[in-house]
Parts: sequence; structure tokens; C-alpha cells
Amino acid sequence: MAFLLNLIFVFPLLIFIYFLTVLYVSLNKNNIIPTNWPIFGMLPKTLMNSHRIYDYITEILAFSGGTFQFKSSVFQKTSKFCTANPLDVHHILSKNFSNYPRGNAFREIFDILGDGFSNTDGDIWQFHHNTIMSLFKSPSFHTLLEETIWNKVEKGLMPVLEYVSKQEVEIDLQDIFQRFAFDTICLLLFDSDPKSMSRDFPCIPCEKALSEIEEAILHRYILPPRFWKIQNVLGMGHEKKLSNAWETVDEFIYKCLAEKRKEFSKLNSGTEEEEFRLSTAFLRSYKGQSGSSGDQNKFLRDTLLNLLVAGRDTNSSTLSWLFYLLSKNPMVVNKIFEELQTQLKGKDIHAIELNKLVYLHGALCESLRLFPPVPFQIKTPSQPDVLPSGQRVDHNTSIILSFYSMGRMKSIWGEDCMEFKPERWISVGGGINHQPSYKFPAFNAGPRTCLGKHMSFTQMKIVAATIIYHYHVDIVEGQLVFPSDSIILKMKNGLRARLTKRSEVKA
Repeated sequence: MAFLLNLIFVFPLLIFIYFLTVLYVSLNKNNIIPTNWPIFGMLPKTLMNSHRIYDYITEILAFSGGTFQFKSSVFQKTSKFCTANPLDVHHILSKNFSNYPRGNAFREIFDILGDGFSNTDGDIWQFHHNTIMSLFKSPSFHTLLEETIWNKVEKGLMPVLEYVSKQEVEIDLQDIFQRFAFDTICLLLFDSDPKSMSRDFPCIPCEKALSEIEEAILHRYILPPRFWKIQNVLGMGHEKKLSNAWETVDEFIYKCLAEKRKEFSKLNSGTEEEEFRLSTAFLRSYKGQSGSSGDQNKFLRDTLLNLLVAGRDTNSSTLSWLFYLLSKNPMVVNKIFEELQTQLKGKDIHAIELNKLVYLHGALCESLRLFPPVPFQIKTPSQPDVLPSGQRVDHNTSIILSFYSMGRMKSIWGEDCMEFKPERWISVGGGINHQPSYKFPAFNAGPRTCLGKHMSFTQMKIVAATIIYHYHVDIVEGQLVFPSDSIILKMKNGLRARLTKRSEVKA
């Protein structure tokens, strides 16, 4: 009965907010700073700009000097403070790391990730961190990684590109990169190839479900918790999609896990030494670990899901935005191609030395700066604190670290911050010009710095170099390219393109 009364109270308010928003749009089209309404705070304009939330926040931060306090509605228990100040980021993610745990509110929003490494604190997170870092630093893993990526390029990517090039048809590059990344991470984690990267572009339910999960989670961030929790109970809107996608992903992972456990049991019963496999290494390392649920199988499921999301989405997002930016800067494409020609000297692309692709590395960093795959992070202090920017925060403050905005701030990157310039990443001596993580947090910063950074650059360099070396890429003109409503900075409508073999391009 209490829930129904709550429901009767909330929905008329939603209708009222809608009409309030319409009125606000008509009266305040050109105002950058949102109006602080009685009862509703700054929620109306936030909802109005939810389809362009990252640019909306960036405009406010640029206007207000890099930080801004959003006034909350009476439906929200916490206030929201947004910052693009590198000193704030360094303080929160590194210097005072212990005061900014993931916390219950974060885990509630990302409940689907369970006890995975990106969703935990304390001993469980420390175990994940130490175990995964040990596996990823292994020379055997580096060998496996490059072999897996090159094999997928040869047997998956190149045949598809050859086909679409001969057929002279348009392709969605973002879809191509997502499929490639999904197949590759599945090969590494499960020794199983879903073969989504094939000429008929099959629909893989789990791959599609991951995108639906990310869209639903963004709406959990935007809406007051009471609203999305009602949707969850009633099975409505994005919460219904999330629930269905959750079932699809679990079915996929648990099936793969069951098959790997059978293989693992056979290996343990035998005496022959096996070659390194990441899947069996995880089974061995996580044996006897059960997390907060007490369920070993679920704990491993949570771990693998976290890795699956990280391995699929960050790489595909960066590659998509890279080729979009390259289409606007053809001289950069020419310089990358010249770098490849200089190194290869007519040899096969497999002979490339990835660590010597300095200009390509710079281009990837520029893409990550302007379009970071994880565009924001939210932190809440466990104890009251004062940020370097002067803002006082406590356990009722949600601090939004806007990584997307940081890459577009003149105060951080200079007057040319909106220009795509790989040169800013190249030192006077011709090497890579590394930037501190609190200025360039594309791979997070502090103790939670992404453990798969090397893994990501390896895959992105191989894929980008292969395509640029073999094909001239023409992005279809007239298409609208903008970020989707998702916690991962993907393109709403993909990136349509035509490919022509370089050998067939007229000089």
C-alpha cells in the first residue's frame, strides 16, 4: 500500500516536471547556467539536456571556471558537485584515495557488476587488483595477447574488410570495432570465439545486451534513485531492458564458465603441462574465492563480466572516434601511413613494431583526450573533505569527475584544446610525451589506474595500423555523429564508411 501511495505521488510530479521543462525551454534557451527551481532544483534543464549530457556539463564547467555545484531537487538526498580541475582529480583518485571508496550508492547503480574489480573496495578489490595485475604482467600473457589479436585480424577483420571493399557497400565502423573487440576478449577469457566478426554480421545476443546495460545505467545516474527504482519494480523503460539484458549476459557467461570448468577438471587430472591460457589462469587464481555472496561461481562470473565490458567497449569506442577524427584531419592519416611505410619497408603488416608507432600512439591519445571511453566518474567521500578547488564535500555530496570536459578545457590543454593534434604527444626527441594521469585520466588514475592499458593500446594499434595500411577510409558525408546515451562514450548512430584498397585508389 505504501508503495502504491508513493507511486500515485511521483507520477503526477513527473508530468509537472515535463510541463515545467517545456516552459523553461521557451524562456531560457540561451542561458548556460541552469535555473535553480523551487522543489525541483536544477533537474528540469538536466533532464532536458540528457541527450547531450556530456557537452551540457562541459559548457557549464567552461563558463564557471572548471567547477560547478548543481542544486538538487527535494527527491535527491545528495548534492552534486562537478569538477574538471586536475588538482581535484589528483586529490580524489590518488592523494586521498582511501576517503573515496566506491561505496554503496555506486554499487547499487552498478549492481549487475556484482563483486567485480570495478565495483568493490577493501580486501575484495585488493585481491582482484593483485591477481589481475600479476596475470596481465606475465610474459606469457603478452605473447597470448598479440597472437590472439593478430589471428583475429587475419581470420576475422581482414576477410570482412575485403568483402565490403569488393562489394563497395557502406559499413558501420563502430559495429566492426565492437564485434572485433567482443570476439577478442571472449577468446582471451573463455577460449571461445563467438564469431560475431564475420561477413553475415550475425546478431550475438550477449554483445547486444552489453550496450543495453550501459544505456540503462546512465539513466540511473541522471534520474533520482526513487524514480528508476520504481521503474525497476514495475518492469518499465530502461529498467526492463536492463533486466532482460542481465539474463542474457548471465546465460552467456555461465555457459562459458561451465565449459571451462570441465576442461579445467580434465587438465587437473592429467600430468601433461599446458600452454598458458588466461581462462585457466583465472580459474586457478580464483579457486576458493567467493566474494561477499559466498558463491564461488558468481564471484568468477562478476570478475569475467567486468573484464568483458572493459575489453569490448573501451577499445571499440576509441577506435570509432579515432577514425571519425581522422576523417576530419586527412594530413594526420598521411603521416600515420608514412610512419607505417617507413617502418615496414614493404614487409607484411605483421612485422610492425608497435612500440615504434609514435605518431599513431599520439593520434590514439588525442582521440582518448577528446572522447574518453569512460567520460565521467562519480565519487563520494566517506569523511568530510575540502578539495583543492576549495569545495567542501561530505557523505551527502556526489562528486562528478568530468573526464570528457577535462579534455576540452583551455585551462588544461591550451587555446588549441579542440584541435586534433597528435604532435602534442610527441617529445622534442621524437619519443612519446607522457602526461600525468590526473591531467589525462582516460585510463583512470591512482591505485585504480586501468590494468589493461597496455592491452588496450596493443589492440588499438594493431587494428588501426592494419586498416590504415591497407585501406583508404571514406566516412559517409551528411551523417550525424554524436555520443549516445550511455556510460560508455559510443556513437549514437554508429559511423558509416566506405573502404577502398590503397592499391586501387587513384593518385
